[in-house]
Amino acid sequence: MWLTCAAAAVHAQSAAQWQAQQAAAGAKADRIMAEASHHKGLLGQYMRMRQAYAGDDSPAFRLIFGQYIAWYLSFLGDYPLAMKSFSIAQLPQASDKPSPLENGYAARPALDAIPDLAKNYQVVLLNEAHNVALTRSLTVPLLSRLYAQGFRYFAAETLAQSDTNLQTRGYPVVDSGFYTQEPVYGEMVRTALKLGFKVIAYEATSNTSSADEREAEQARHLYDSVFKHDPNARLVINAGYEHIVKSGVYLGGESMAEHLYKLSGASMLAVDQTAMYPHPSSQNDHPYYTAVMKQLQPQAPIVFVDAQGKPWSLRSAYDVTVFFPPEKLERGRPTWLSLGGLRHPRLVSADGCRGHYACLVEARYSNEGADAIPADRMLLDLPPMTVSISGVAAYSSTQAVPTGNLYLRPGSYQLSFVVGDDKVLHKQTIEVP
Repeated sequence: MWLTCAAAAVHAQSAAQWQAQQAAAGAKADRIMAEASHHKGLLGQYMRMRQAYAGDDSPAFRLIFGQYIAWYLSFLGDYPLAMKSFSIAQLPQASDKPSPLENGYAARPALDAIPDLAKNYQVVLLNEAHNVALTRSLTVPLLSRLYAQGFRYFAAETLAQSDTNLQTRGYPVVDSGFYTQEPVYGEMVRTALKLGFKVIAYEATSNTSSADEREAEQARHLYDSVFKHDPNARLVINAGYEHIVKSGVYLGGESMAEHLYKLSGASMLAVDQTAMYPHPSSQNDHPYYTAVMKQLQPQAPIVFVDAQGKPWSLRSAYDVTVFFPPEKLERGRPTWLSLGGLRHPRLVSADGCRGHYACLVEARYSNEGADAIPADRMLLDLPPMTVSISGVAAYSSTQAVPTGNLYLRPGSYQLSFVVGDDKVLHKQTIEVP
């Protein structure tokens, strides 16, 4: 949304001016997020950031800080608004390969095709768009298929090496990483642990002066944690955007994947999940995406494979490109949260909010601690939203109580209804059959 406005702003001024405005906006955004972190709980932090976002409508600030807002909206479970707050248009490029609807390619369910393709590789590289949790939704059910193929290590870019108890604890907490605060990412890590993967944190920890040095350090951490002592190891890596490209220049240097290949020589399957998903405005969808959705109308993620078993990718730096179907909403939440059928919708009302909004509903597995990242969470609200000094607004009891679907695996859960700076108004136990 704001990227379009930002492009117009660039045309109206010099590149140097625009870069200076972006730098200032970035510094301001970091200060605001640091200040927000002093508030207790995600909802309190988001309310502070939301006020700051509303108070500055300059294109540079909205461009930079819109991404920060989008991260937190995904953490809170408001996935449609997270996508609207920050959206990168997927425009066609001269290097794009011909459409997969040409040259004899056939569509296959990605959940079946990717494990088949992975049989011949030591490393499976999966990328994501950080504020679009949809691009994580396929990875969760893929993990069991890849484990069955013999993959035993799982690495995630966001994990903090300081959380040394993650493997034994069996679930992520706030200190496990940044993006793991988003429930689907948390479920990804939790699933890997339950399946028996050895989970690896590999982010660069030194003060690197360049992007290439960061990529190289990430690769060294992966090599030292996996291939140095287990040369034949099979590894699944989740990373952001172009960290997984296998060729070409990346931010003036080489990607993490390129550096890792030089160190290990391991064969790699690079799966791009950031090009073909539905944008808030269909004008920002790639033309291939529009054509594929119109012709095939898939109900689950797909990839394309030719008669010889070779997969199609939009660009040569990747091996295969995933197409995600258009988003469907039920009670305001996307149905892809079922994660390929692993989870089921459970209707929850805001009775536990006791008339206070915005209200965050969190569902934690009953056999995990109160510090666990929830299996799912959603933000319930009554429009128009008003924000008091404390960050909580009370509404008349005559207004309808909002409801929404939590998406949960079968099992027992502790529900918490939270307002303001992590104030819990109500708790209850539910069973999902």
